[in-house]
Amino acid sequence: MLRLLMLTVFARAHVRRLTRFRPGSPWLREVDAPVTVLVPAYNEEAGIESTLHSLLASTHPYLEVIVIDDGSTDQTADLATWINDPRVRVIRQPNSGKAAALNTGLANASYDIVVMVDADTVFEADALHRLIQPLAHPAVGAVSGNTKVGNRRGLLGRWQHLEYVFGFNLDRRMFEVLECMPTVPGAIGAFRRDALLGVGGVSEDTPAEDTDLTMALWRAGWRVIYEESAVAWTEVPTSLRQLWRQRYRWCYGTLQAMWKHRGAVREVGPAGRFGRRGLTHLTLFQVILPLIAPVVDLFALYGVLFQDHVQSLGVWFAFLAVQLLCAGYALRLDGEKLRALWSMPFQLFVYRQLMYLVVIQSVVAFLGGTRLKWQRMQRSGTAATEQLRQPVAAKELSSR
Repeated sequence: MLRLLMLTVFARAHVRRLTRFRPGSPWLREVDAPVTVLVPAYNEEAGIESTLHSLLASTHPYLEVIVIDDGSTDQTADLATWINDPRVRVIRQPNSGKAAALNTGLANASYDIVVMVDADTVFEADALHRLIQPLAHPAVGAVSGNTKVGNRRGLLGRWQHLEYVFGFNLDRRMFEVLECMPTVPGAIGAFRRDALLGVGGVSEDTPAEDTDLTMALWRAGWRVIYEESAVAWTEVPTSLRQLWRQRYRWCYGTLQAMWKHRGAVREVGPAGRFGRRGLTHLTLFQVILPLIAPVVDLFALYGVLFQDHVQSLGVWFAFLAVQLLCAGYALRLDGEKLRALWSMPFQLFVYRQLMYLVVIQSVVAFLGGTRLKWQRMQRSGTAATEQLRQPVAAKELSSR
């Protein structure tokens, strides 16, 4: 309950301070510098064309797009080449992993601003230009965009849609206010090239390369910002098995990154603030709380069956009501419709327990020293199709 209150208070504070690192402030200019967009791709033929077409349709006038084909066995590289636009370059390399592909792209980047994009992500027309605007402030080294779920029609898609808005995006607002953003998502993120080179590029130490990179930037003294109006649509898993594999990789990689950068808690400046605030929050609410939360569910069930069921159900429904209110506020901030809330009560019975089990498995594997290989999700290319049916949230956010 305290965390939910904290999230909403800081989200409101984030809305009030949006101009601090944005053009429009007296000391910040509009950023119109050329941009290099890196698109690492491995067997992404289902969505690579939609991704590239959305980038080339950007309102930002100066960009180059580098597609790094990481040993694909399908037509990913050919489809990217057939687009036949002078702004698109295709680099082929043997399969080496996403981090290695990004480093290959970084080595071939022509410009000082680098945007990293997943090959299943579709950008709004103005997303690229909005994404790079916080880089006008010299202290900002990276910017996280606003990732939205494109394929949200099924129940599993709706649950993930709520998680992206209520969980990830509301968290990012709080993290920006507290100056401890732990992750710039691989789907949409902007960076200063010299900041990336200063930390040695994208590390291959963990399967959560985006989290590892963001933490390294904090430790190097850079600030990381969340730009809510830079909207990109991504494809999420459509089966529980795919979801499990994706979240297991995310959670396990985050644990590795947290351990790797644990020394930040003893440092000063931006690194110390990130360590003491960001790492502490991740430890409490993404590790410890999910580990003990199944016990809470068991006691709630025991209370309903063998104790005062009225009191037990009353507490459960009261907590659900608070969650619905906070989720509704998050949807409103993101320019989304409130009708998605109908699926939230069902999420508490299946989806939440699945996430708890993912954390438990990740912690056990981490303590046991298991090495996790990078696993990709099977794409269907539905993000672009579904995105066309969604309201243009970026315009609603900009009008606000």
